[in-house]
Amino acid sequence: MASELPNRFLTPEDLVEMFELPSIETVYQWRRKRTGPRGFRVGRHLRFDPTDVRIWVDSQLGEAA
Repeated sequence: MASELPNRFLTPEDLVEMFELPSIETVYQWRRKRTGPRGFRVGRHLRFDPTDVRIWVDSQLGEAA
């Protein structure tokens, strides 16, 4: 993942692309299990704050160490 995240709210598709996930279903599974980055809804659409994604990535790296 690039060190610079876009300066906009991210979509589930963005996470699939950034993390090279097998499918968008992985993002929704993370949400159901509360294991992925914190997301929020805008109407029917799921979005992620880039800051929350970075915090989540940093926490994952800390757990892996």
